[in-house]
Amino acid sequence: MNQTFLTALQYYGAGAATLAALIVSLNLGRRITGWAFVLFVTSSIALMAWGFLDQDSEGIGWQNVALLVINAVGVWRHLISRHDGRD
Repeated sequence: MNQTFLTALQYYGAGAATLAALIVSLNLGRRITGWAFVLFVTSSIALMAWGFLDQDSEGIGWQNVALLVINAVGVWRHLISRHDGRD
């Protein structure tokens, strides 16, 4: 696999996750938090690809399989579901 591509996946995944975590921590409202979870999803996909394509990074790939599921729940709760979570 092209090392430049793998490096781009690794750094995009790390940067996107950091930005998404910042947005979630700011608690700017349901819709913006939902879009932060979309960013988390793209980060998980990038880090899964990097983890499974790079010989020594499989653990990161598996970790991001679990994080992808968690982030998809965040997208569901904040962008798709009509339930506001208050009851």
